[in-house]
Amino acid sequence: MRVRLLLLLALLTPLLPVLTVLPSGSSAAAPRPRLVVEVLSTRADLVSAGDVLVAVRIPAGVRPGWVRVTAGGRDVTRRFAVRDDGRYLGLVRGLPLGRTVLRASAPGARAGSITVTDHPAGGPLFSGPQTRHYVCQDGATDARCDEPATYDLLYRSTNPLQADLQPYDPADPPADVATTTTDQGVEVPFIVRREQGFLDRDRYTILTLWQPGQRWRPWSPQEQWNHKLLVTHGGGCGASYTPGEPPLADYSGTLDGVPATTPSYVTALGLGFAVLSTALDNTGHNCSVAMNAESVLMAKERLVERYGELRYTIGTGCSGGSIAQHTVANAYPGIYQGLITSCSYPDTFTAGAQFADYHLLRLYFEDPSRWGTGVVWSPTQMAQVEGHLSHLNAVVADEGLFKAALNPENACPGTSDPVAGDPSTRYDSETNPTGVRCSVLDLLVNQLGRRPASVWTSQEKAAGHGFGGLPFSNDGVLYGLSALEDGTITPGQFIDLNVKIGGLDVDSQPIEQRIEGDPAAIANAYRTGLIDEANHLDEVAMINHGGPDPGLAHDYAHAFWTEERLMADQGDTDNRVMWFGPTPLIGDVSWATEALTKMDEWLSAVEADDSSAPLATKVATDRPDDVTDRCVVDRLARACDVEQLQVLQTRLSTPRQEAGGPLANDIVACALAPLDRADFGFMVVPFTDEEWATLEQTFRHGVCDWSERGRGQGPAETWLRYDARGGGVAYGGRPLPAVPAHSGGGLTGPAWQVMLRR
Repeated sequence: MRVRLLLLLALLTPLLPVLTVLPSGSSAAAPRPRLVVEVLSTRADLVSAGDVLVAVRIPAGVRPGWVRVTAGGRDVTRRFAVRDDGRYLGLVRGLPLGRTVLRASAPGARAGSITVTDHPAGGPLFSGPQTRHYVCQDGATDARCDEPATYDLLYRSTNPLQADLQPYDPADPPADVATTTTDQGVEVPFIVRREQGFLDRDRYTILTLWQPGQRWRPWSPQEQWNHKLLVTHGGGCGASYTPGEPPLADYSGTLDGVPATTPSYVTALGLGFAVLSTALDNTGHNCSVAMNAESVLMAKERLVERYGELRYTIGTGCSGGSIAQHTVANAYPGIYQGLITSCSYPDTFTAGAQFADYHLLRLYFEDPSRWGTGVVWSPTQMAQVEGHLSHLNAVVADEGLFKAALNPENACPGTSDPVAGDPSTRYDSETNPTGVRCSVLDLLVNQLGRRPASVWTSQEKAAGHGFGGLPFSNDGVLYGLSALEDGTITPGQFIDLNVKIGGLDVDSQPIEQRIEGDPAAIANAYRTGLIDEANHLDEVAMINHGGPDPGLAHDYAHAFWTEERLMADQGDTDNRVMWFGPTPLIGDVSWATEALTKMDEWLSAVEADDSSAPLATKVATDRPDDVTDRCVVDRLARACDVEQLQVLQTRLSTPRQEAGGPLANDIVACALAPLDRADFGFMVVPFTDEEWATLEQTFRHGVCDWSERGRGQGPAETWLRYDARGGGVAYGGRPLPAVPAHSGGGLTGPAWQVMLRR
């Protein structure tokens, strides 16, 4: 009997706390409440670097002291506690690579759990197998370029001529430290802590206002932080095989270095924002939308785990910085809530097709030996065919952007001149066909796919695989059609140009035949979001600012491409405003900062909107009344509509638009239709039979039918991954699973949670 009694007591003891809190009259059959485990710092299936910020929702009647949390069976309860806001939070460390079940249990409640999948700090998460050829920085602890984070302090000086941050030595504090009052009314010395480290095999940096000597925990940050984030980007489009530097002031749209002009990221810090940048969000260093998105997501996870949860994230950047924002926001919705773009492009490859046309036109225009008998081109006629006021624009775009991005023998960082027998050195078509190709098409091979064996060159055969696919075509483009119709070029010029313009091979070398492109690569460029059709941007607030282009391949027409695509997809552009001013490229040196404060006001209004309206409706209707399209002439500002703005700016064109292409310039490979003599009925003197036969031979595949969708053209699919099931590459991507329930909440505030599930 004694043994039975002891055994009964042992069984009942764990239930005593529950029995003491059961209300009178409760039925033993009543369902027990459930504990809920939430991953805050990222999607539960995209955790990285071995740690994750977790909350456990504890039901009424269960005391926090009863809760036990395990990670894969390992007790991690000591990492958790009730924090100042009343939530039960903890930072779980030491996660192994792969799947781990986080489980919370307590007497009197049903256990809750969530499965997290941890990835290496060196990546990847979803960008697929990484490039084999990689040179890590000095100090790297492994082949993934991992290195412990470092921290130092900076400050803003009271000297107005020192707009950038200066080094701060806490052992010998400077006497000229400015003060700042955040948008939450907190006044502190303008001292900034800078964290620098490595994620995804490249550098990141995080900056925050900092009060030395005070603690900061993700559940108890210092009071000056407003839980908002600004992400800065760099310009250009390139490939690199070694770590770079995160862009902060570069390409921020404030003409950095101008005395008494404060970079917008410094303004953001003073308002209480955190500022984040990664080397991989700089398209000049890495022109891959998947890696742009991946690096920012990994760095945001790091920020949430070390500093706290976010309300919303704003991007800013010029040129390639606008590309990164537009394409990431469209292909990976939820990473940004607001975009500030300048020197604007919607994406890489629609501008890339324009610049490829420039490159081919230059090869013809600038070599009179190629002109036929009696054919002479004036600079004005060249510009008319190119759709610009001057041939200079083509020269700058080609020399500064296209050649470096597409030439596989370009001297990109992390490679060296080819050396026989060393496979890690740079590609050379004659001496080292197996070397590292510096063309962005090869950096993007996971997205674009490899060229099929049926079209391999001798170099591809030597390498044993196809190179990155060609995602554009000029087959069927009637260059100079508009000029011919206007009578500003002759039929002889038109025919000579179209017969001789030719194309480029996979090594970006000129060939006689037109570029047909690789069909899979063309379709993948649209599918992966490398071409931005703006079909997932209706929930993002956007401010674009720009100015006249003095011939630097950044004319404001590119901003209108985005406008046209938004209109085609949404039927309106209520979530985007356009500012145009007199300062070249950016409109005004103060606009990046003004756009930041206006964007903050806009997103705060959306955040405060507790109506049941869809998020896209809120973004459109909650735009502040004074955030409108803007024109500035001789420093006199007034509101204007887009039609007026286009007249003021003198909207420029492209070679394809001059060939009959759409205003949106979003067709990189046109649909083809038979050449029809009736289409040239506008000509006073028609083509001769001999001339027509020449055109028929040149356009034996047909000519562009711009009324049809382009070959491969379609919307981007969101949240693609590029690893194949069972290993290897999923060329062109495959969808990530749906976002696991109860995860990602710390990446943005409640108003924007729906974006992460797109």
